[in-house]
Amino acid sequence: MRYATTDIIKDETSRRRLSSTIIPVFPVSPDDVYIQTTSNERLDKLAHTFYDDSSLWWLIATCNGLGKGSLVVPRDTRLRIPANRNVKEVMNKLNSERWVITYFIARLIQICVKS
Repeated sequence: MRYATTDIIKDETSRRRLSSTIIPVFPVSPDDVYIQTTSNERLDKLAHTFYDDSSLWWLIATCNGLGKGSLVVPRDTRLRIPANRNVKEVMNKLNSERWVITYFIARLIQICVKS
């Protein structure tokens, strides 16, 4: 899900690489869960607990300014865990917007090539 909006592109030497990833902003919701860690926790384990998907660790990290070089959350850290429903809505919206932009860029390139 994290890289669902990331395109694979080829550079000038025909090497494949990922384009820039758009990391969405998850607005605060009354359905969000707030926790206070009482020991060192790992972001991937928290993601598994709350979303049943450890690969969503980046979501908790992004919403709390964590994860820069480590998956470990220090003890006594207050975390916001975005509501699962809001996560799905934001990601679906982002994916659809990215698709529309990609489609129009492709059409524009086709028009320019024909001209």
